[in-house]
Amino acid sequence: MNQNEKKELRDRIMTSASAYKNRRRRLFYSISAVAMVVVMLGIGLYQYSSKETSITEFAKSSKDVEVEKASDVQLFLGGHKKLVIQNNNSRIAYQNSGREVNIADTLGNAKEIALQEQNEFNTIIVPYGRRSKIVLSDGTKVWLNSGTKFTYPVVFNGKDREVLLMEGEAIFDVVHDSKHPFKVLSEGQTIEVLGTVFNVSNYPDDKDVKTVLKSGSVQISHKFDSFFESSKKVKITPGTMAVYSKDNTRIETMEVDVENYFSWREGALVFKNNTLKYIMKKLDRYYNVTINFQESAMEEETFSGYLNLKNSIESVLTTLQQASSFNYEIKENGSIVINKTEQME
Repeated sequence: MNQNEKKELRDRIMTSASAYKNRRRRLFYSISAVAMVVVMLGIGLYQYSSKETSITEFAKSSKDVEVEKASDVQLFLGGHKKLVIQNNNSRIAYQNSGREVNIADTLGNAKEIALQEQNEFNTIIVPYGRRSKIVLSDGTKVWLNSGTKFTYPVVFNGKDREVLLMEGEAIFDVVHDSKHPFKVLSEGQTIEVLGTVFNVSNYPDDKDVKTVLKSGSVQISHKFDSFFESSKKVKITPGTMAVYSKDNTRIETMEVDVENYFSWREGALVFKNNTLKYIMKKLDRYYNVTINFQESAMEEETFSGYLNLKNSIESVLTTLQQASSFNYEIKENGSIVINKTEQME
């Protein structure tokens, strides 16, 4: 083989090697591009899935579940199956696995419901005049007052344990778990705790969302503009109430007697220098009755005392009469009118 033939052979080998490298480079770039598309699609699907399965998105899809239309406690399993619990002060408890829920009432009746799907959200409606208690799958206890709509997961699988108090009032006794903070979402704010006891009140006809801390510590994130978006954080200590204004999106803190805000759990109403309007609104919700004042001036009279809410509304009003100068009249439709006692000349 002469020199020219050797050179020609070497050139063909180099050209073939270069072409092979170019093909590998193009294949690498193609695979990389495909992998990037797959990753982006995966991220997009994850974000979409996370958004669609978030507790806030689930709550938006169940807006037709209204407290005002309910006459009994109603438990919605995953937004589809509805269980009606007719007796007052019911107790609902979930297994740690989330595969079963036990429902019991004060009459001693109990039943166990098998849950076919995990990682779903349940919603409970507690109408005015009723109360209920839930033990979540992590062991956290929640007492629900009259007029409450509460959404929660059957099991907690994420980094955070999130529940949603759409409206009403609840007392939380949270099981400590430093790796999985417990968060209560409500209108305009998020309460983050590790393990503590606190009360949250968020009624539609109240101008404020109130959080009262009994033990432990909580951090409240509150928003300025859009629903559930927070921009400031406030920590409160036991014996403190945080008041979040729905109108001006501001939050204030003050020291309070915490028992005044936890007594309804035991069937009592404790009040100190509260207005008659405040007391009657509490009784209105607790007994599911409409109470009106004949004279608006009476609404601002203040009282301190203790009322046993296990008694009838008539008995409670009679007890309250002993510390005030008012009469009440029960109308045919069941509503109550408060009027001022006429003074003897």
